[in-house]
Amino acid sequence: MAYALVTGASGGIGLELARELAKRKIDLLLIARSSSRLEEICKEFRATYSIKAEYLSVDLSLPDAVTQIENWIATNSFAVNILVNNAGYGIWGRVDATSKESLNNMMQLNMIVVTNLCHVLIPELKKHPQSYILNVASTAAYQAVPTLATYAATKAFVLLFTRGLRLELQNTSISVTCLSPGATSTNFIDRAGMEALKEKAEKFSMKAEEVAKIGIEGMFNKKAEILPGFVNWISVQLTYLVPKFIPEKIAAGLYK
Repeated sequence: MAYALVTGASGGIGLELARELAKRKIDLLLIARSSSRLEEICKEFRATYSIKAEYLSVDLSLPDAVTQIENWIATNSFAVNILVNNAGYGIWGRVDATSKESLNNMMQLNMIVVTNLCHVLIPELKKHPQSYILNVASTAAYQAVPTLATYAATKAFVLLFTRGLRLELQNTSISVTCLSPGATSTNFIDRAGMEALKEKAEKFSMKAEEVAKIGIEGMFNKKAEILPGFVNWISVQLTYLVPKFIPEKIAAGLYK
């Protein structure tokens, strides 16, 4: 039986994506930093959904993280036919007011890990009659966002990388999908240091469970891109219809 590998599975959208897969009786390999939290989740999923659930605790912002995952999969002879690249985070603030190390760690996790995990696992995914890659970007991927400039750029990378990878793999057994959530009720705002905007963001936030359900259904329906929620869909369409400086100026006002 093949597994689904989910990064950033200890909370938020990642946890709910894993839960949606577990509901479909799909065995799981869960990756995140918190060993104790992952152990709890695996125990819950095994008991509730009668599936296999294994975990690896690793800091994905470190350069050798993907090698650790690759070695863990090889050592345990795990077969993988679903890859969910969900792990990622943002840093709020001006580029010149943020440490180089913080920016580099975020870029490592948001872009390099996504790319390298796809590279490592594509040969395994090709072994199966049907496989899936779900890369999680953001509605921020569709425009520049001042004070979230680097984060938005990393998510634009994920979006464009996923589009290109989908075309590269179109004649294989692998379907590639990009999920781009907007504001979602997770700990993203807290980790990004955006507490001042929390009350405003919650007015427009979707629940992580809703985003995950839409995302997994879209993945299995082999959609190219998924924009969960009508407000998010409209906001992205506007970036195509009006000059770029308009949504970017609006974003600057929102995130100032």
